Amino acid sequence: MKILFCGEAFPEARKRLAALLPDDEILAFPPDKLGPHIADTDVVVPLVSRVDEAFIRQGRFGLIQQYGVGLETVDIEAATRNGVLVARIPSEESGNAASVAEHAVLLMLMLSRRWNQIAVTRERETHVAWGSPTGQALLGKTVCIVGLGGVGRELARRLAGFKVRITTVDDHPGRTIPGVEIARSFSLAGLREAVGEADYVMLCINYTPDRFHLFGEQEITGMKKGAFIINVARGGLLDPDALLAALKSGQVAGAGLDVFWEEPVDMTHPIFRENVIATPHIAGVTDVSYEGIALAFVENIRRYKAGKTPLYLANAPARLR
Repeated sequence: MKILFCGEAFPEARKRLAALLPDDEILAFPPDKLGPHIADTDVVVPLVSRVDEAFIRQGRFGLIQQYGVGLETVDIEAATRNGVLVARIPSEESGNAASVAEHAVLLMLMLSRRWNQIAVTRERETHVAWGSPTGQALLGKTVCIVGLGGVGRELARRLAGFKVRITTVDDHPGRTIPGVEIARSFSLAGLREAVGEADYVMLCINYTPDRFHLFGEQEITGMKKGAFIINVARGGLLDPDALLAALKSGQVAGAGLDVFWEEPVDMTHPIFRENVIATPHIAGVTDVSYEGIALAFVENIRRYKAGKTPLYLANAPARLR
């Protein structure tokens, strides 16, 4: 089979798949060079590229298989109309959620300990004051986890060990996590109230088009003054202009961003002159995550080859291509 990656990012994914699918052809091209390769492709891997009806009609492929969770760039209704299956790989089952949760904690700690202000030098003569700057401990702070899906649950489990007060904002308020004490649970309608009492706001919620800028000016200005915000979900959830204004005013003390309003992001954007720690969409890029995703991906490719229904489908076309 011919498997087409819509982008050249995440090269380790293709390396692992090549070893597991030696009889298949795995190709990757930047979005503007995909055209000539769509017609004879069997499986499309969207990554973060747009797969719309026009794209779908150019080919004969019957499966859109994401290498991970997010399907926000895929027109699932168009795929269904055209008899194309769409599948993803759940984050908890692959180890991706655990990896993203660990990265979220990393960003929290870097912001708390004022990483951008730390300077260490080998020179004896230095103007750097040893024993500074003074950091902020997580102990006793309130952390609001927005989205209690795979990543949110894994994050809550890890944060429990830091003895923080955990609140949640969720599609299904009241959900519990064994072994984790949740102080308050809010619905999405209570988002502004929830962030108003948090020292850290963690965006982990699944992104859908109706959640574009879910965290906009009103939500950001309603945050507790001096709080931090971390986004390890999708860039579209967070309004960068509103965030920039809040960082400049001091309403928000700092931000940890692994995802952005455009990817790759322009690092000359003025937001990066503020107290922002940015990483290039690597929260889920670990050995554990890649192995788990690769194995689940390969299982679906083998099922598809054999005429079996792939796992973790996001649609159910009445008639297949």
